[in-house]
Amino acid sequence: MKRNYGLTMRGIIKNNNGEILILKRHPKSRTDPDTWELPGGKVEGGEFFDDALVREIKEETNLDCEVGDFATAIQHDYPYKRTVQMIMYLDNIEGEFKISNEHTDGKYASIDEIKTLKLSGCLEKVLKEKKVL
Repeated sequence: MKRNYGLTMRGIIKNNNGEILILKRHPKSRTDPDTWELPGGKVEGGEFFDDALVREIKEETNLDCEVGDFATAIQHDYPYKRTVQMIMYLDNIEGEFKISNEHTDGKYASIDEIKTLKLSGCLEKVLKEKKVL
C-alpha cells in the first residue's frame, strides 16, 4: 500500500527559564494518543510552511509568534501515512497560553522532565537523534 508524504511543522517555544512548551495529545487522537509533543501540525495544500506553523501555534496554544531558525527535521512514519516533520525555533512569543481541545494538558518543562514523560514517536525520535535520550 502506497503511503503519501505529509509535511508537519513543530515549534520550540522556550520560557525565560529555558524550559520548552510541550502539549499532551488527546486520548482519542489518531496518532500518538496520550503522549507529549511539541506544538504544531500539518501544512495544508498550497500553504507556506512558516505560515502553517504560525497558524498551528495560534490554534493549539493561543500564542502569536514568528518563525525563527531551523532546529532539525526528521521522517516519522505512521501505518497510514509518512511524514517529514520540520522543527523550528519560534521567536517574539506573545499572548496568553491556552490549549485547544486537541490536547488535554500543556506546560513548560525542562529537558530532564521531558525525558521522564511518555513522548510522541516523533519527539522521542528527535531526542534520541540529538542524543538527549
